[in-house]
Amino acid sequence: MSKIISTGSTFRIYGDDLVTHNQLPAQIYSIRCSQMTGFYLEKHADIEINEDKIYGVHMEKVNKVLNAFPNFNKNLGVILSGAKGIGKSLFSKILAVEAVKKGLPVIIVDTYIPGIANFIEEIEQEVLVMFDEFDKTFGNIKAADGMANPQTELLTLFDGLAQGKKLYVITCNNLNTLSDYLVNRPGRFHYHFRFDYPTDSEITEYMRDKLHKEYYGEISKVIAFSKRVSLNYDCLRAIAFELNTGLQFQEAIKDMNILHINNTVYIATLYTKDGKKDTEEKSLDLFDKTANHSLYFTIDGKWFYTKFSGVDVRYDFDRHIDFVDGKDIEIVPDDDYDDLTEEEKKKYKAIKIDHIVFARKEEKGLHYNLSV
Repeated sequence: MSKIISTGSTFRIYGDDLVTHNQLPAQIYSIRCSQMTGFYLEKHADIEINEDKIYGVHMEKVNKVLNAFPNFNKNLGVILSGAKGIGKSLFSKILAVEAVKKGLPVIIVDTYIPGIANFIEEIEQEVLVMFDEFDKTFGNIKAADGMANPQTELLTLFDGLAQGKKLYVITCNNLNTLSDYLVNRPGRFHYHFRFDYPTDSEITEYMRDKLHKEYYGEISKVIAFSKRVSLNYDCLRAIAFELNTGLQFQEAIKDMNILHINNTVYIATLYTKDGKKDTEEKSLDLFDKTANHSLYFTIDGKWFYTKFSGVDVRYDFDRHIDFVDGKDIEIVPDDDYDDLTEEEKKKYKAIKIDHIVFARKEEKGLHYNLSV
């Protein structure tokens, strides 16, 4: 039997499957919009966590957010940032699943539609609103004439001036596209979880879990490679699959969609045999064995170039570093050598290089290291 719903002077007829709710049931929704009826919520497909093991601090941070939310007397905001493939999506999935378990509806926002902030404001109960790839969805859209910038439109929403406390989560790959009114504003976004590339120990743990034991010997090669190319968990998953087919790492990596597109910036540290050192920052291609490299250092007030071939750059598997041995390094004085006094020539000859170490320059940390 059909059912009739009246709103003001308007009456609409619905099928007998119509169900009314005083509050949103705890499940996952997507926001949709129709030209005829406006905004509405559509049940999202159930989110499945396909990982048999969660690496890193994901569960710790998820619990931190969900335990904090009930104690806030206003909206709680969380920013998840970092490069693609290093855990933001997995964290979001875990957070959504755990939120539903606690009775909190989850609303996923994956597209920008003018007026979407007003629609979210109309929801008067506690919900988790998740903005997926916020920097792309809301950061690269030019506002129409007379309209507010998409990110600006949401500021009032995040500030919590509307009814119904909410948990807002945004994921982004590029922090530079976020509004200045979002970053470093803990009044709007209390937490900012930055996801970094796996460390040596995390790579080892992951690969030992995914590889057959007979291929554990390839793990050190994966770690060595990660010193020159950033490897996310997507990369590690693909590498493990190839290694389990019996390929050695050197062969497996050749055909994989893990590309060396640009030179990497390294911090090169020169060590002398008498314990002195100096550093230089430079963009290098350490994969090119035919390259001839030149670095500029100073020891005891003497500036000089060091020259070496790419074929002489090796990896120390014990110390997990790229290096070139002193015997393979040529010293070229900055000054015209023939014009130097014998005393000055002696000072250059006295410089005995032990080795040069190369460490890839990492992105500046966003949080403070207050460890004692």
